Amino acid sequence: MASLPLPLVTLLFIIFFASSSPSARAAQFSVLSYGAKSGGRTDSAKAFAAAWSQACASTGPATIYVPKGSFSVGQVKFQGPCKNNAILVRIDGTLVAPSDYKVIGSAENWLIFEHVNGVTLSGGTLDGQGAGLWSCKKSGKGCPRGATSLEFTNSKNIAITGLASLNSQMFHIVINGCQNVKVQGVKVSADGNSPNTDGIHVQLSTAVTILNSRIGTGDDCVSIGPGTSNLWIENVACGPGHGISIGSLGKESQEAGVQDVTVKTTTFTGTENGLRIKTWGRPSTGFARNILFQHAVMNNVKNPILIDQNYCPGEKNCPGQASGVKVSGVTYQDIHGTSATELAVKFDCSKKYPCTGIKLEDVKLTYDNKPAEALCNHAGGVASGTVQPTSCL
Repeated sequence: MASLPLPLVTLLFIIFFASSSPSARAAQFSVLSYGAKSGGRTDSAKAFAAAWSQACASTGPATIYVPKGSFSVGQVKFQGPCKNNAILVRIDGTLVAPSDYKVIGSAENWLIFEHVNGVTLSGGTLDGQGAGLWSCKKSGKGCPRGATSLEFTNSKNIAITGLASLNSQMFHIVINGCQNVKVQGVKVSADGNSPNTDGIHVQLSTAVTILNSRIGTGDDCVSIGPGTSNLWIENVACGPGHGISIGSLGKESQEAGVQDVTVKTTTFTGTENGLRIKTWGRPSTGFARNILFQHAVMNNVKNPILIDQNYCPGEKNCPGQASGVKVSGVTYQDIHGTSATELAVKFDCSKKYPCTGIKLEDVKLTYDNKPAEALCNHAGGVASGTVQPTSCL
């Protein structure tokens, strides 16, 4: 049998590959086609919702495209389930929240994806314009709670890549009730004094990965809420902010626990905390177990290593009570750097349910070029390798 000439074979391969690749088949929906306008004050929320409606109804893969430019966008709910599980939201421009914080301030979310499967959000900038609300809160006036900039809820197989989130009113990114989520190459930025502007908050979710991201904000860089399991955080730079926090846990008396969390290769610069576990000082069914903190660098951090089981804001509803949250199996491995306070390691655990299985391995934290100090209350565990400050376990 005669063989085909090489150029023809190559051409046939290219035709076959192009026709079979998902990106080639994906239906394209530009927000401009639905009336979105850049550069002005026209609210493009309806255009975004219309593009989503079409992409969600597509039986094959779909792409929603936001070109370069600045788009004023009010609240948008991207509702599923959809007829396909391959929607790419590709953003080359900037989405800007309403300048009047009251417009979305009483809504819980600015942009929310619900009950979706297989959505990838790639690139772009979200500008929450939260500074006005922050000022209102500092003044003590009656202010709305504020909106989370981006939330995925009750969804699965989600990717958020290369996104920048600026100046959210409240949390920047929330992952709630989700399975299999990958957050990669994200940059979060808000003033170090901005209230409740957590970078990424995860709760009631499993198999979430956060990679290669830079987070500077006024609250936790990453906060890990009840019901989180199988969470992997790697190569994250945090600062300013309140560190990477498991908690607060135990606010509710009946509460899902946190387990199987790995936080590795992180850097904290000028933060309030480094690696923190925080629980309310009152009864609860919650727990935190099988936690690994590995390869962390602390640069002038106030509380580099902290377990605080006596959290009781305003000393209301918990004074004199003990935390019911059981903390166990927490390992700190290869943690180095400088503390901004003399007390670099503090394990302040529940008197009713002491911390168990705490491990310190190769920890070296200094304060003012001298060894720092450690404090343990109701904490049990072991230390190995070089541990400085001297272990109190």
